[in-house]
Amino acid sequence: MNSNYFVTITGLKNYYGTKPFEIGRIIELIKEPENEYDSEAIFAYLPYIEKIGYVGNSVHTVYQGTISAGRLYDKISDKAKGKVVFVVDGGVVCRITITGRTK
Repeated sequence: MNSNYFVTITGLKNYYGTKPFEIGRIIELIKEPENEYDSEAIFAYLPYIEKIGYVGNSVHTVYQGTISAGRLYDKISDKAKGKVVFVVDGGVVCRITITGRTK
């Protein structure tokens, strides 16, 4: 059984802006439980660039129609793949497809 979730990637201004994101690009989402600010942090990663942002986890950073990192955290294992579906100023929306059991 497949489940689709949409997430907002934020914090882009602290990294490379929207430059690394193209519609259709696959990015990796990696849990960061040792994050000192958010125990449910999930960062966005590209192999040739490294960290490029975070999954939004606040009402101020999660776009309508997407879920927060906290809601996604227990649905994925340590890593998941996301596909970029929208790129807008200040954020990116990715689709996460989870197949079968995640743990």
